[in-house]
Amino acid sequence: MTIFAIEPRQIGIIAAKEFRDRIRNRWVLAVTIVFTAFALVIAYFGAAQQGAIGFRSIEVTIASLVSLVIYLVPLIALILGFDAIVGERERGSLELLLSMPLTRFELLLGKFLGLSAALACSTVVGFGLVGLLLGFKLPPEAWYHYAGFILSSVLLGMAFLSLAVTVSVFATDRARASGGAIALWFFFVLVYDLLLLGTLVVSGGAVAADAFPYLLLLNPADVFRILNIFGLNDVRTLYGLTTVFPERLASPGLLGAVMLAWIAAPLGLATWRFRQ
Repeated sequence: MTIFAIEPRQIGIIAAKEFRDRIRNRWVLAVTIVFTAFALVIAYFGAAQQGAIGFRSIEVTIASLVSLVIYLVPLIALILGFDAIVGERERGSLELLLSMPLTRFELLLGKFLGLSAALACSTVVGFGLVGLLLGFKLPPEAWYHYAGFILSSVLLGMAFLSLAVTVSVFATDRARASGGAIALWFFFVLVYDLLLLGTLVVSGGAVAADAFPYLLLLNPADVFRILNIFGLNDVRTLYGLTTVFPERLASPGLLGAVMLAWIAAPLGLATWRFRQ
């Protein structure tokens, strides 16, 4: 059976099991509460540094929530998926799963989809509850932008979950997998942008200036940030990226395709490795 001759039913069974496991151990509930609590606090106190408290506008709310999501969602996704495969191997259950009538690709994809469903459920419900609480203050057009923010948050989580699954396939034990996951979080969330900005400053803009916008696309966290910056004028004024990132590259369709590539590419690499 090739990677293309897949059985959707087999994938669905694995995905449903992964999702039910996260429901039973209350992982989904815990993360939903975390998202809801942080989002509520940020929605009402996000503008405190400007001397204002309380909900101001959807633009300011999204600008504040973007910073929360960039730090929190990748970390949760990496923690959720780092032992998807290596954990089964250490528990001795991987051989049992592979003895069943399903391919390695079906097993990997099923696990990824089940974990993605759990993460997406927590993200949508957590931020959606805040949207409902603020709904009476939101104009109709604001719902469009807020829904786009939630969707992009789900895609960001799936991108880092794909990276986590890849780490889980390559790692030889859970300790190395967890270390690799944390290293990825530090690199993409904390280090990557500092390296780019440091290169620009040290070189006086002579190095990587033209390539800077394209280099930002090599970081899913930056893709998420740009997606939510360029959609609202008030949000764009809060960030300096609009001066270095051309508007022609800020198309939601293009950035959405890049985010989908960030989901598919690591998963493809994990599939290749897992089949070896």
